[in-house]
Amino acid sequence: MLRWALIFLVVALIAGVLGFGGIAGASVGIAKILFYVFLVLLLVSVALHFARRA
Repeated sequence: MLRWALIFLVVALIAGVLGFGGIAGASVGIAKILFYVFLVLLLVSVALHFARRA
């Protein structure tokens, strides 16, 4: 999931440089959502790992 967030971020940067503001904005939005979902899943995974060890 982090890989997809980085891909959308690169697409947004390239689109921004080329002047495609709408595509760049949409790609940044998708990248943010994917990054936050990744963080939530990471925290849940870490919490479950520590809960299992106890």
